[in-house]
Amino acid sequence: MITVTHDAAKQIRHAAKQGRMEGLPLRLAAKRDPQGEFHYAMGFADDEQEGDMRYQTEGIEIVVSPFSLELLKNTVLDYVQLDDGEYHFIFRNPNDPNYQPAAHATQQ
Repeated sequence: MITVTHDAAKQIRHAAKQGRMEGLPLRLAAKRDPQGEFHYAMGFADDEQEGDMRYQTEGIEIVVSPFSLELLKNTVLDYVQLDDGEYHFIFRNPNDPNYQPAAHATQQ
């Protein structure tokens, strides 16, 4: 299961409102390149693909393909202030070989 933090959910709702995407689910995706690095994507989904998994967390409807779901198992999507002072979405994914718990991020 993928978890969305309160701060991430708040920012997702804000982005949906700004982009006039309210009511659309958020699609999360991950893939692993040949070197084993994980790459993440997210965006509002206006289409449904066969086999998509759907569920809600923090009031956000999430859509994930079965392939991505396996890579994202137990991931937390967060919205944090990084060392440079800017806020970003981050994927805290224990399946990612580069995962570091509490990796240089400060909660809002």
